Amino acid sequence: MNAVINFITGRKTAWVTLLIGLIFAILAFGPLRAASTEITPGVGLPANTESVVVDELISTLPGSDSTAAVIVYASESKFTDEEVSWLQGSFDPMAQMLTGGANEKFVEFSNLEVNGSKFVPPAAISEDSTTAVVTVPMEQTDATEEIATRVEKLRELAKEGAPSGLEVYVTGPEGFSADLSGVFAGADFTLLLSTVIIVAVLLLITYRSPTLWLVPLLVVGVADGMAGQLARQVAALFGITPDGSVTGILSVLVFGAGTNYALLLIARYREELLLHEDRHVAMAKAIRGAGPAIIASGTTVTLALLTLSFADLAGNRALGLVCATGIVIAMIAALGVLPAALVVFGRGLFWPFVPKFGGVNKSDSGLWAKLGKGVSKRPIAVSLLGVLILGGLASGVSGIQVGLASTDRFLKTPEAVVGQQVLAEAFPAGSTSPTIVVAKAAQAEEVKALVENVDGVASVSIGESDGTITQLNVILDAEGQSEEAYAAIKLMRDEVDKATGADAKVGGLDAQALDVKDAYAHDQLVVIPLILILVFVVLVILLRSFVAPVLLLLTVVASFFASMGAGWLIFTSVLGFPALDLSVFLFSFLFLVALGVDYNIFLVTRAKEEAEKVGTRQGMIKALSATGGVITSAGILLAAVFAVLGVLPLITLTQIGVIVCVGVLLDTLLVRTVVVPSLTFLVGERMWWPRKTGVSSK
Repeated sequence: MNAVINFITGRKTAWVTLLIGLIFAILAFGPLRAASTEITPGVGLPANTESVVVDELISTLPGSDSTAAVIVYASESKFTDEEVSWLQGSFDPMAQMLTGGANEKFVEFSNLEVNGSKFVPPAAISEDSTTAVVTVPMEQTDATEEIATRVEKLRELAKEGAPSGLEVYVTGPEGFSADLSGVFAGADFTLLLSTVIIVAVLLLITYRSPTLWLVPLLVVGVADGMAGQLARQVAALFGITPDGSVTGILSVLVFGAGTNYALLLIARYREELLLHEDRHVAMAKAIRGAGPAIIASGTTVTLALLTLSFADLAGNRALGLVCATGIVIAMIAALGVLPAALVVFGRGLFWPFVPKFGGVNKSDSGLWAKLGKGVSKRPIAVSLLGVLILGGLASGVSGIQVGLASTDRFLKTPEAVVGQQVLAEAFPAGSTSPTIVVAKAAQAEEVKALVENVDGVASVSIGESDGTITQLNVILDAEGQSEEAYAAIKLMRDEVDKATGADAKVGGLDAQALDVKDAYAHDQLVVIPLILILVFVVLVILLRSFVAPVLLLLTVVASFFASMGAGWLIFTSVLGFPALDLSVFLFSFLFLVALGVDYNIFLVTRAKEEAEKVGTRQGMIKALSATGGVITSAGILLAAVFAVLGVLPLITLTQIGVIVCVGVLLDTLLVRTVVVPSLTFLVGERMWWPRKTGVSSK
């Protein structure tokens, strides 16, 4: 390890280190550049999930390669005769069907044929004659660009010649796919630009130097770009395709963690420059001093992210693998490229506050030293106050509602969502997304009879069949993705199992949403305990103690529940969100526990180092005085970076960003600042049990 550190910080080899970093960056952006993702990611449920099995079975039926665009025409009052005629045309006795209606505008997109000619079914009009719907059957594709192009054309055609007063929407599977990809258009650039601006401003404020901030920003920025490319390559090796939300979180995580590591290293480097005339020696000392904390922090976050490998949902596994790759790259950049860049530029980089050899370290008598001494005098009162604040905020967790419908997941409501809402108001609740039952053809009628008797089922019709299996289309009374719909699906699954030999299974969008809900429950049950175990093990190895890891872990978990309660208050009182998305609890726990413990690691590793010299009490005061400023800066920066997730169009990411932002601020300003020090003062030398510091507290 010493050889590696000496190489990175050497007079000549520092330049070589920078050259190696540049070569890897060129490779990442050049020959190793990942192909852009041009397909719509799937739901990601395991292959043996019932709704997935149903999708696989119906893929063999006639018309299985079809999707649909749904054209909705809505009026505030009943359609006039002229509007009905425009929508449906007139009945042609020769053709024995309605002809000349709005449906004929979309024939070119249809993959349905009648008598050898392309055909689109005529418009269906609601009972109250205020809403009409044209369903355009289309060939299915995963190419997002193709979907966006034809939906755009459909929207143009749908509005052409429409009577004044009619609102027109394109929704359905095609409309949702196009709008989902559309809301992310330009979002990556906006996220990156916002992140860079925030990081640059906070680094300027922190360092009060016109030059120093540029180095960590450039190093972390290049690391972020490399992470984006290499993470996609790694994901591809495991057959995983990350979507826009995953890459957005990756960018925020790399910038946040990378700048945190940079702040910690530079702060220690500044200290060492006061003690060593040779900047190369000072940087080597800084790496040896701050390196273990950075490595422990990065390892903790990486391992926590990799626990998602045990998740059922492919999206969760993608997030874990991609972001773990990003953290490793950020850690290498902070401990490899950044030190080399800093020693190359020399002390002048800190201008106008250049640390001079033999200068006085003002942290020993600064604000944080005074705070540490104040907390040490009243540790019981401070601990109780901290517990009361965290407990009060955490009490809001009891009122949290979980489960966002697909129509509630966008910050700005796209056309497909509005059209779906209009459709749901005009037609029976479940008609917009029928539940699908697949059974052996010979038992189809038996299964149909069983399904008809299920509470919550409005109607059942027999659909396509290949002679071996038959599809049944079920309309529910309940709104899609509601608890009532889920209850009906559970009853339906129990009921169809009674048909001996039918091998009946229940799928469709509502069943799929239920399976996703159950998958998240499984992932939480598996991943959360693994995260806690891994974090605890890392802390034990780092601190060589059992008491300190327990206390640190308890404080971080308490901070998580407090941030969830505070976040829920913000969502309901300020932002007006009806519920949390299913993924929010798991991801927020992952980021807050893994990242929140970082600040405790930064503080306590320094306290342990100082305790060997002056005892636990004075060691904690000195650690707080030395790290207080940099950890506070790092926490505020990380909180601000996660808040930037709010610029992305999904409510899910906004919720994760707000909760993590609040949690990091609580960890930084409350837990690390007063709660952990007060607990340390209470416990004393037993903090390091079974290991002894060798110095008694005074």
